[in-house]
Amino acid sequence: MSTIIEIPTLRTPNLILRAFRAADLDAFAAMNADPVFRRHLGGGALLSRDQTWALMETALGQWGLRGYGLFAVEAGGAFIGRVGILHPADWPAPELAWGIAPAAWGRGLATEAARTARDWAFEQAGLPRLVSFIAPANRPSARVAERLGAVPEGQVAVRDFVADLWVHPAPGGGMVA
Repeated sequence: MSTIIEIPTLRTPNLILRAFRAADLDAFAAMNADPVFRRHLGGGALLSRDQTWALMETALGQWGLRGYGLFAVEAGGAFIGRVGILHPADWPAPELAWGIAPAAWGRGLATEAARTARDWAFEQAGLPRLVSFIAPANRPSARVAERLGAVPEGQVAVRDFVADLWVHPAPGGGMVA
């Protein structure tokens, strides 16, 4: 017996948010082997091609288990990153997470992708609350959270690191406690 997992495709003026594909592996592995991209993720540990493949499997599996998850982000026909809802079993809440390849930084694409994923999560997935866990030294990610209207609410331990907790506004602009 097989189960069909439906992952929506979302479009913005500059981006396509879609399911991961095997063809994304090379670009995603290059991102995860880049120390600039990884400096605020997983303690800065670089990931191998096999570890990146496992991340793609996890991203796809979460859609089947939770009905929401991470999207691959495409710009101009090329894979440039990932965005969406990260929610492992031990996460304290669904996290709006983003990661864009350094070559695409500075163009507002992380904010555009994250806003689209956030709006979909609230409106279509019916999530009542979204947070982001951002490394205290990661000012670029904090600026994305600010542009999305999120507010910091202290710090939280997530697995083996401490992150700033950012809470995203619910539809209509209100905050959800």
